[in-house]
Amino acid sequence: MSKLTSHIQIKNLDVYYGKSQALKNISIEIPRNQITVIMGPSGCGKTTLLKSMNRFLELNDQTRITGTVLVDGEDIYARDADVTEVRKTVGLLAQRPFPLPMSIYDNVAHGMHIHQMKSGRKKYDEAVEHYLKLAGLWDEVKDRLHEPAASLSIGQQQRLCLARGLAVEPEIILGDEPTSALDPISSQHIEKILLGLKNDYTIVIVSHILRQARRLADYVLFMYLGELIEAGPAHQVFEEPKMEQTRGYLSGQF
Repeated sequence: MSKLTSHIQIKNLDVYYGKSQALKNISIEIPRNQITVIMGPSGCGKTTLLKSMNRFLELNDQTRITGTVLVDGEDIYARDADVTEVRKTVGLLAQRPFPLPMSIYDNVAHGMHIHQMKSGRKKYDEAVEHYLKLAGLWDEVKDRLHEPAASLSIGQQQRLCLARGLAVEPEIILGDEPTSALDPISSQHIEKILLGLKNDYTIVIVSHILRQARRLADYVLFMYLGELIEAGPAHQVFEEPKMEQTRGYLSGQF
């Protein structure tokens, strides 16, 4: 995969939580404008790998990271890297939605205000509408924009968090099991939106649901016990896995 087709390049990445090693010598390239799904059994390092891509691992004081993570060829762990800019470029949609304690409108506008991305109320109004539409939420909330975000259902809150993340104009969207707390209809909403966004964004998600991985993935990473076992185009990994552990996981042996 060339630099033009890969958006994220990870080289010799090791991650430790205290004395415990969570990731072991991971080297992989993540393709641009595709949905990459990281899959594997619980506790294998999926979320750790995902959060290494936007420096969210550093929120844990016990974490030690070695290796290189390049986004658009820039090392996000370099000494002079701007962490705020990294997290703006690489957004994260968490397992459970965490709307800010403010109105629906202000949730979407919040990041744009912080980064001073717009000037004038009209520009903000247009942007809020645009990102709520992208997240498939506009028609449901357009008449209640100034109500508290907490009044929304959990599925609507997750789409609001997606709109809030998109509003700061990231290049990459990370999703940490983004539908695991949602009902089936809300999950379907999120999946449909992600499929629609991949033409404009690089998307990387962790999923513990094999059926979901098959529905969404263009590219697949299979992890086991902190190691990257297999990676490749989704059809190849699902139909003709090369590694015994991958075959075992796909057949439901563990």
